[in-house]
Amino acid sequence: MKFIIKNVCIILCSFIILSCSSQNKNSFKAKKIYESKDLVITQISENSFIHTSFKQTNDFGNVPCNGLIVKDHNETIVFDTPTQDKSSEELIRWINEKLHAKINAIIPTHFHDDSLGGLMAFHKHNIPSYSYAKTIELAKENNFVIPENDFNDSLVLKVGDKDVTAKFFGEGHTRDNVVGYFPGENILFGGCLLKELEAGKGYLGDANISAWSKTVKKVKKEYPNVKVVVPGHGDYGDGKLLDYTIDLFKGQ
Repeated sequence: MKFIIKNVCIILCSFIILSCSSQNKNSFKAKKIYESKDLVITQISENSFIHTSFKQTNDFGNVPCNGLIVKDHNETIVFDTPTQDKSSEELIRWINEKLHAKINAIIPTHFHDDSLGGLMAFHKHNIPSYSYAKTIELAKENNFVIPENDFNDSLVLKVGDKDVTAKFFGEGHTRDNVVGYFPGENILFGGCLLKELEAGKGYLGDANISAWSKTVKKVKKEYPNVKVVVPGHGDYGDGKLLDYTIDLFKGQ
């Protein structure tokens, strides 16, 4: 009888240890790991980091603008540049010196300066840039720095041994907005297509409001099990950001 009880106790203890270990693995506690007046970097998972720079606007004040860094081994890929070259230089230096990593690519998710305003700095460091073909077209029209490589519909790049994807699902915030996805950690970078919870509609000067909800529904269908969602502005969260954005522009 004592032998049976002892075995049951061992099994229960093993189950509790495994359960706690699993919970710890899946509940990374985000932490701010770098901050200056122009740039903030927040680690949100073992291998993913939000970079936040700032844009002074007439209508919305000094707006924080998010991008995403994903890492595997000693390689990274960056979604969206900081808002200006000075902040991009700071970000590149931080990745090289603190993460001890090479930047394989920069991927602007649309043509606004909160997505590619610091692109020239990446080009000066010979870091290749990739964007949706429409982004290149719109960057040319607006006399912005032009991404070097285009893709139609979707792109898959390697970071270390992992895949990173960028894909166009339809119009919304702009006619060219794409989203980025890091399957290794199930993280979606929505850029300005996705809104933080409780956000307003924001700048609509280049938007297709009637298509916005439909586009985000396609994103949600493509990534039904996404764990972390990073918007172009404001706080990151989970799949609720997709639902919030869909509802915000529903019926427009």
